[in-house]
Amino acid sequence: MNVKFSINIQENIRNFNRILNIEENFDILYRVIEIAGKTSCLYFIDGLNKDDILEKLMEFFYKIPKNEMPTDAHGFSKLLLPYGEVDLLKDPGQITTMLLSGVPILFIDGFHQALGIDFRTYPARSVEEPDKDKVLRGSKDGFVETIVFNTALIRRRIRHPDLIMEITSLGESSHTDIVLSYMKHRVDEKFLEKVKDKLKSIHIDSLTMNTESLAEAMFRKNWLNPFPKFKYTERPDTAAASILEGSIVILIDNSPSAMILPTTLFEITEEADDYYFPPLTGTYLRLSRMIINLIALFLTPLWLLLMQHPQWIPSGLSFIQITEEIHVPLLIQLLILEFAIDGLRLASLNTPSMLSTPLSVVAGIVLGDYTVSSGWFNSQTMLYMAFVAIANYSQASFELSYALKFLRLLMLILTGVFGTWGLLTGVAVTVIALLTNRTLSGKSYLYPLIPFRGKELLRRFLRITLPESAKK
Repeated sequence: MNVKFSINIQENIRNFNRILNIEENFDILYRVIEIAGKTSCLYFIDGLNKDDILEKLMEFFYKIPKNEMPTDAHGFSKLLLPYGEVDLLKDPGQITTMLLSGVPILFIDGFHQALGIDFRTYPARSVEEPDKDKVLRGSKDGFVETIVFNTALIRRRIRHPDLIMEITSLGESSHTDIVLSYMKHRVDEKFLEKVKDKLKSIHIDSLTMNTESLAEAMFRKNWLNPFPKFKYTERPDTAAASILEGSIVILIDNSPSAMILPTTLFEITEEADDYYFPPLTGTYLRLSRMIINLIALFLTPLWLLLMQHPQWIPSGLSFIQITEEIHVPLLIQLLILEFAIDGLRLASLNTPSMLSTPLSVVAGIVLGDYTVSSGWFNSQTMLYMAFVAIANYSQASFELSYALKFLRLLMLILTGVFGTWGLLTGVAVTVIALLTNRTLSGKSYLYPLIPFRGKELLRRFLRITLPESAKK
């Protein structure tokens, strides 16, 4: 930006009117006023500031007598600006970015700096419980798209001076605000510096997809591995607990999700409900979730293998064998249902709320009854895929559920084509994907299993005590 800040107010008005395209933008406004005999100009964006504060400040400016007017911006902000959040700015690029983010900017003739008076406000929905990250008991608030609200929700839970909220921005066009939140004496300092260096090295036009854009920019390698590298949460209590345990939480403006890093497989599978109930109940919920997801991963490939080799079925499990005629190969049935489940999920997202219930009933009747009677699917196939579909919703991480889905599809195809060796190959690929996946800090994705830490591993399976953050 080849523009320099000037102490001449008219030159500043000409320069910034050109930079901000005032003639074309109806929502970028400016008011030229007199403050104690000095020509001044206030720039602001319509709809992004508190009108009552603007009115009170303008009224106050008009009442300042000439003999009390300071000679510089520092004295003016200290003595005659009755507002808390004020910045002294001189760089035209910084002034433009702050103004376009909603901060009103005041220029005063003869002053070497402009004043950024931060009484902006953003349109925001109410703080309510996330649809996906719900709990049976506990806090019912959740993150929203306004980053200041999200930092406040964490501050409310951690009232300690070591809690750091470090702000930066990314995006040549968007200048999206990003906050690194961590505990000063608990975070891994080397990892913190690594994260900061990664953020500084990112050159991107905008974070169009918020957290996903940042995740892909930070972790460009090994994208074929389906297991998530970050834990996402819309719950401030989960984010606060992770911060107290030494993790780094990244908040992005316009996103209701927080990124927690570094994170392992066991940390992704943990949920807030594990700690909102007594240890016995929390342990049961955690183990149930792990077992259900493990069964869902191997159920259909193993069943397909047994249908290929009926002689391997134990006598006590003979009922799992299909007795009716098979018109469509079982592998094709399972693959069609895998894609049909995602089709129903996408359809539900785009269905008007008033129609979602009747349409889901119709879809259930059509898929559950007529597809079996028509001969397309066998009843056992429908039963096992129904269990898999329900199991996908037993944990909050969409990324982990789709990672398991992709590996299950791989095992299904390999088993259908190569039989036993195909299933073993699919299992081997799953194990290799887990072993080769690394956290952003470079540590094992399976910690504390690899490297083995017995007590820590036991704590990941059994909810024996409160998390470490709750005991400190």
